[in-house]
Amino acid sequence: MLDNPQHTAPYDESSLRYEGWRIVAVCFLLATFGWGLGFYGQSVYVAELQRARGWPASLISSGTTFFYLFSALLVVFVGEAVRKYGPRPSLISGTLAMAAAGVAIGAVREPWQLWLADAVLAFGWAGTSLAMITNTISLWFDHKRGMAISLALNGASFGGIVGVPLLVVMISHIGFANAMFATSGAMLVLLVPVILLVVGQPPDLHGWKAAAKTKPQSSTEIRKQALRDVGFLTVTIAFALVLFAQVGFIVHLISFLDPVIGRERAAVAVAVLTAMAVVGRVLFSMVIDRLNQRLASALSFLSQAAALCVVIVMDNDYVLIAACAVFGFSVGNLITLPSLIVQQEFDSAAFGVLISLNTAINQVTYAFGPGVVGFLRDWSGGYSLPFYLCIALELVAAALIMVRGASHTKAA
Repeated sequence: MLDNPQHTAPYDESSLRYEGWRIVAVCFLLATFGWGLGFYGQSVYVAELQRARGWPASLISSGTTFFYLFSALLVVFVGEAVRKYGPRPSLISGTLAMAAAGVAIGAVREPWQLWLADAVLAFGWAGTSLAMITNTISLWFDHKRGMAISLALNGASFGGIVGVPLLVVMISHIGFANAMFATSGAMLVLLVPVILLVVGQPPDLHGWKAAAKTKPQSSTEIRKQALRDVGFLTVTIAFALVLFAQVGFIVHLISFLDPVIGRERAAVAVAVLTAMAVVGRVLFSMVIDRLNQRLASALSFLSQAAALCVVIVMDNDYVLIAACAVFGFSVGNLITLPSLIVQQEFDSAAFGVLISLNTAINQVTYAFGPGVVGFLRDWSGGYSLPFYLCIALELVAAALIMVRGASHTKAA
């Protein structure tokens, strides 16, 4: 039921004139705001609310944890929403929710309002992040889907590299609330007209219109079957383990490097890691559709494990920065690869439900990464133990991802 049937797209996805590339540009812009406000912006919110309200970090962080867990629940249903209502209404709904969340966060005055704002932010994140982008792009791309997703998700890095510093500058000039209101307004002004003008009816790449004449599997049936499928479970569990390790390491990277090489060079290491994530994603996008994607995933996991080993045992500034560069090279690709493996190995009609389920499970798992790494650091008195745990998870994931399941064969 979940095996991928052979199909041939009648559209020239390699042509720059193909309308799908305009959809990629829209998704790039969506990812810029989605990650800028929903993911990277979290560090700004914690710092500003702590400074302005004097609330303990634990209180503000609990709201962040709630945001991750609640949005993971919502992400499960993104694929169904896109299929039922279409890409244009879904993208506009996500944009409106994220803009409303920005306004709500800027207006927070009491702790209960923070939790309410984080609930709205969860809707915005579900409607502007990975599941929404991969589901949307899958409607326009088949053979070039890997490149399309990779290019669109560079907006996520752009949101962190450019968007967050701009937000910080705005806060210093006009205050936190006004900066959040202005950013939300800019999101609406830029995205809503572009979505209305550019995003139309997708082509029927996968024969879904013909398939709709017969009774399709329900989303519940697809999920139940997937959770008993060896191929789907190995992909989902492997990436959940790696993202747990990856997010836990990155969140604590400055705290780890500060006493070793100093705050300024620690910041350089983080910047290099982020930049290499962009470089890796762009370079990988050129060949990603022609690779054995399970093997590419395993090699990416092993490269991160090797970089972590160097980080633990070395204390030379340049070596540590180089290790962060190696680690960062695969960071961006680890949110692209699961969707490509799902595309290769499962029925196209189930793609939206499956990638939304995969994304939700991964998000629930990595939400606990920073907390577990921090707990082990406090318990052991250093970062060696939690980072060795991260290495172990990467190695287990590298072995697990190569278990494909007997029923899956790649379509010709």
